[in-house]
Amino acid sequence: MHMDFKQYLPILEWLPSYNKKTFKADFIAALTVAVLLVPQGMAYALLAGMPPIYGLYGGLFPLLLFGLLGTSRRMSIGPVAVSALLVLAGISQIAEPFSPAYISFVLLTGLLIGFFQIALSIIRLGFLVNFLSHPIVAGFTSAAAIIISVSQLSYLLGFSIPRELSLVEKIEFAFTNIGQTHLPTFLLCMSGMGLIFLLKKINKAIPGALIAVVSGILLVWQLRLDQQGIDIVGAVPAGLPSFRLPDWSIENIKLVFPTVLTVTIIGIVESLGIAKVLEARSQDHKVDANQELMALGMGKVLGAFFQAIPTSGSFSRSAVNYEAGAKTGMSSIITSVLIAISLLFLTQLFYYLPTAVLAGIILLSVMGLFDYKEAIHLWKTHKGDFAMMIFTFFATLVLDIEYGVLAGVVLSILMVLFRIATPHIAVLGKIPDTRFYRNVSRFPNAEQMDRIVIFRFDAQLFFGNSQYFKDTIEGIVNEQKDRLEVFVLNALSITSMDSTGLHALEEIHQFLEKNEVELYITGVRGPVRDLFHKSGFMDMLGKENQFMDVHQAVEFYRNKDAFKGRKYQNVLQTNVEEEEED
Repeated sequence: MHMDFKQYLPILEWLPSYNKKTFKADFIAALTVAVLLVPQGMAYALLAGMPPIYGLYGGLFPLLLFGLLGTSRRMSIGPVAVSALLVLAGISQIAEPFSPAYISFVLLTGLLIGFFQIALSIIRLGFLVNFLSHPIVAGFTSAAAIIISVSQLSYLLGFSIPRELSLVEKIEFAFTNIGQTHLPTFLLCMSGMGLIFLLKKINKAIPGALIAVVSGILLVWQLRLDQQGIDIVGAVPAGLPSFRLPDWSIENIKLVFPTVLTVTIIGIVESLGIAKVLEARSQDHKVDANQELMALGMGKVLGAFFQAIPTSGSFSRSAVNYEAGAKTGMSSIITSVLIAISLLFLTQLFYYLPTAVLAGIILLSVMGLFDYKEAIHLWKTHKGDFAMMIFTFFATLVLDIEYGVLAGVVLSILMVLFRIATPHIAVLGKIPDTRFYRNVSRFPNAEQMDRIVIFRFDAQLFFGNSQYFKDTIEGIVNEQKDRLEVFVLNALSITSMDSTGLHALEEIHQFLEKNEVELYITGVRGPVRDLFHKSGFMDMLGKENQFMDVHQAVEFYRNKDAFKGRKYQNVLQTNVEEEEED
């Protein structure tokens, strides 16, 4: 049996064709992401109640393994705000933030999340990402862009905005205190954004973000702007992490399990959502959800052994990675190596890095996530999907990112269930001078015959929609019972039927008999025909009332007297494959 190693080691998919040009693009993107990851990693570690160094450790093994094992070529893994907040909310209930016990619990949480994701990958539950429809993803990412942008206001304006405030309260606080804006900080941020934008207009290949960072460092260093109120990254601890085995006693596992479950679910939805967005935008690779779970899980497990806080896909850094021109997973591998080199030798160079420039990079990057064009497109083409996008958008803004995603997924699942429970139906009429029958609501010239109704049900008939099937047919018959003699069920679109669906059909047969209406069935598919045989419904209905197509059934009704005394051909002996469409 041949084993496809590319399925389990996606690097083999793109490595054989790797070249200098691709490496250059990946290297530039990796440099930009690494520069961004250093201060972000430190900040998110603090947000999680951990010493800053643990955030930098999150940029080592998780990124390295994802570059080797991940199928998303441009997603950037590492510490993220959502996971940090969830960790703090959960683990702070059982230990004091920054304490040795707290650190141990957080590392154990990351380890168990990794095991959880690996298990989900092994049992092939990556299909859950299919419930993230495109409108849901578009609404989520557009809202996330606004949330991330608002989170950077303090770095743009140069004064502190309380973290505990809601999104609207943060915006209100910023406008109320706009007079406190630190002008040098604001100008530095805007200048960085302007430089990046200008360089991108000149040539997209120019690493504008990297040039802005270097320029910002040199400017602050030369003019001593840090002494004039410009916020800088400051000292970054040096050294690589040592191996450390988390305390995974049963008692500790029980304590952290609720947090593990929450962060696992949100992390999967968030990461696979990012991967799906990047896949749609680049269109040069296919994301395997199960392999993504394996890559994410392996990265967390190894990361936990080397003191990394729980990691996930980052919206802001993935956007930077994409915009900077990353081509393959090599960008993640290079980023990991650069973080390691930085920890060993270069931490002092980040001392004068202004946070205002980093805020500018993030603000420009997330602009591409705000998908207003998709909203306009959906409004014109599909109002239902537009409503789903808007619901997810506002749910994410009001409830925050993690709950917004869950709300979107729940809505997506409910919409799937609703569409399954209420499938498309059609009353058919005859196209003049042909033997074709089409939906009368779509074909105004389709003729409906007197005393006969032709009905098509465009879905499998099962427990989820059997009541809708019955109610719809009974409603049609009750409207025309005084003049109706024959009800023709075009079953060509009923590809399968369960026992509940069969019971519904039997009840419809009885209902029609009670109302002195004959039931004809046409175009029955093989699997459904087999069920008719086994259940005895075929004999109950009568073979003379079953036909290959609608036209044959109509002709039989019109010439019924001519067939009296003759054995009508059993047309169901042939598997019908003819298609009827609107």
